[in-house]
Amino acid sequence: MNDAIWAGTVALTGHEGAELEAYLARPLSDTPRGGVVVIHHMPGYDAANKEIVRTFAVNGYAAVCPNLYSREGAGVSPDDQAAAARAKGGVPDEQLVGDVAGSAAYLNGLDHANGKIGVIGFCSGGRQSFLAACSLQIDAAVDCYGAFVVNEPPAEMSMKVTSLISKAGDLSAPLLGLFGADDSFPGPEEVGVLSAELDKLGKEHEFHSYPDAGHAFFAVDRPSYRPAAAVDGWKKILDFYGRHLSA
Repeated sequence: MNDAIWAGTVALTGHEGAELEAYLARPLSDTPRGGVVVIHHMPGYDAANKEIVRTFAVNGYAAVCPNLYSREGAGVSPDDQAAAARAKGGVPDEQLVGDVAGSAAYLNGLDHANGKIGVIGFCSGGRQSFLAACSLQIDAAVDCYGAFVVNEPPAEMSMKVTSLISKAGDLSAPLLGLFGADDSFPGPEEVGVLSAELDKLGKEHEFHSYPDAGHAFFAVDRPSYRPAAAVDGWKKILDFYGRHLSA
């Protein structure tokens, strides 16, 4: 671990040439390093996600979190951007894949990049991390309690997304899944169906389910935070990336 990092706001090119605001953090050393694309949750591009980006930098990675809601307008507050995007049903899958591809290209263009890219997402970002790994050539993917990979959203939810399990055969990278045993989206049965499908397809994956943890157990600013699960989850994430994103 090295606390000497640079962190700040940058611009990168996303789907169909759109300019996205993004938050980048990288070590100040000249050691070759992998890159991590952090996909923010549905509440948006916020302080919690920027802290996650800095955590990766402290641990030796260049990491970037693109603001997937940048198209909602420059100068619009992140909360208002998120509300506008949610009202439209979220980020279209094709657009998400293009934005992650642009973020990966940005990371690989930085000095000392070793060419390896990981993706990670929480909540809706967990689903999108799986989508990105099934749509792009990625070296390691982490899904933190991503719902609607197997099941469709309930009718009362405004999310305009579909199941992704039909894409599992295209998974391009080892997948780490971290879930709460008390979660409903995804519930344990959904996690089990996905694991069985990946087993059938011969796709490398490791899933961990934490007892007494529900949705958003990594979120330090919410009542759902579960310190033991979050601390162990971070250890597993850093070990996973250490194995798959090294030079």
